[in-house]
Amino acid sequence: MAEDVMFGFGAMRLDLEDENDPSSVNFDDFAEMIDYYMDQGFDYFDTSYAYHNGSSEVGLREGLVKRYPRESFRIADKIPTWALTNEEDNQKFVDIMLERLGTDYFDVLLIHNINEAFLEIAKNCNSFDYIKKMKENGIAKKIGISYHDRADLLEEILEKYGDAIDVVQLQLNYLDWESKLTESRKNYEICEKYDKEVIVMEPIKGGTLFNLPDDIKEKFEAKGMSLVEAALRFAGSHKNVKVVLSGVGNIGQMKENCEVFKPFEPVSDDEAEFILSMADEIKELIAIPCSYCGYCLKECPFGIPIPDYFELYNSNEMFSLPSLFAIYGTTAAANAPASACTECESCMEICTQKLNIPELLKDVKN
Repeated sequence: MAEDVMFGFGAMRLDLEDENDPSSVNFDDFAEMIDYYMDQGFDYFDTSYAYHNGSSEVGLREGLVKRYPRESFRIADKIPTWALTNEEDNQKFVDIMLERLGTDYFDVLLIHNINEAFLEIAKNCNSFDYIKKMKENGIAKKIGISYHDRADLLEEILEKYGDAIDVVQLQLNYLDWESKLTESRKNYEICEKYDKEVIVMEPIKGGTLFNLPDDIKEKFEAKGMSLVEAALRFAGSHKNVKVVLSGVGNIGQMKENCEVFKPFEPVSDDEAEFILSMADEIKELIAIPCSYCGYCLKECPFGIPIPDYFELYNSNEMFSLPSLFAIYGTTAAANAPASACTECESCMEICTQKLNIPELLKDVKN
C-alpha cells in the first residue's frame, strides 16, 4: 500500500472568465488555489501544452513560478504528440512550454496521450530519444508518458522504451479498475511489474464520481467516506502510485481534496471491496463514460461542445431534471447543436476513452 502519496494539482479544469473561451482562465482564482495548495504542504503541479490553450502554463508562471522559489515546487508538463510532424517539433514545443512557464527545466516531462495511433507519431518523431536527451541535459529531472490504451501495448512500450520512461501517468479510478476498455488495473500492474512510478490522472473521472445520486452518496457516507474521499483514497492505495492528480476548479474543491491527504490513509481491504462493489452499481447509471477532458473540442470542425452535451446527457439519465433541456438549448444556441455532427470522426482518434462520439451524439440529439 502507498502511504507517501502526494496530492497533485491538475491544472486542466480551471475557473474561466468566459465559459465559451477555454483560454480565459481566471488567474486570480488560480493564484488563490495555488497559495492554499502550497500552504498545505503540497508541491506537484501538472499541466500540458494543450491545457486551456496554453493559459494553464501561463497561469502557473504568474501564480507560481514568479511568486515561489523554484526548488519549492515541481512542475510536470507534456509534449503534444498529436501536433508533432517531425523530430524538430519536439524542441519547438518544449521551447514554447518553457517560455510559457517562465522556467528553464521541468521536474517531469511526458509525451502526452500515448495510444496506439499516437505511439506511431512519437516513434516517427523520435520523441523517446528526445526526452532522454532532455533528461541527460538537465532540462527534465524525470521523463515518461501519459498513457491511454491497452495493457499489452503498454508492456510492449516499456519493453522497448523503458529507459526513456521513469514515470507513467495513468487513468486510474475505481470505476475503471476492471474496465475492459480502460484496463486501469491491468495497466497499473504492468507499471508495477516494470517498477515504474505511477502518476494517477482522472481519479474522480472528470467529476463523474462526485456527481452521483443521493442514494449512492448515502451508502458511501454510511461507510464513513465522502464520494471524493473514496475516489482519491482508492486511487492512491497502490504501492507504485506516487502522485494522485485532481483537476480542481475552485477553492472549495481544493480544500476538500487537500483534506483527504492530510495525512493520506490507504483504503483497507474491506473498504476497497466495498468501493469496487459500488462501481458495479454506478456503472448502471452512467450512459456515456466520458471523462470530460475536452481534447475532442479542437478536433471538431463545427465547434460542437461534445463534453458539455455528454455531461448533460448523463445528468439527465441519472437525475431527469427538466432544467437540463433548457441548458442544452442555451448551449446549442451559443455553439453548435449535436445534430451538426457529420460523422467525420475527427474527434475519435484523440478521445482518451475510445468513445464512438458520432454515434453517441445521435443519442444526445434524440
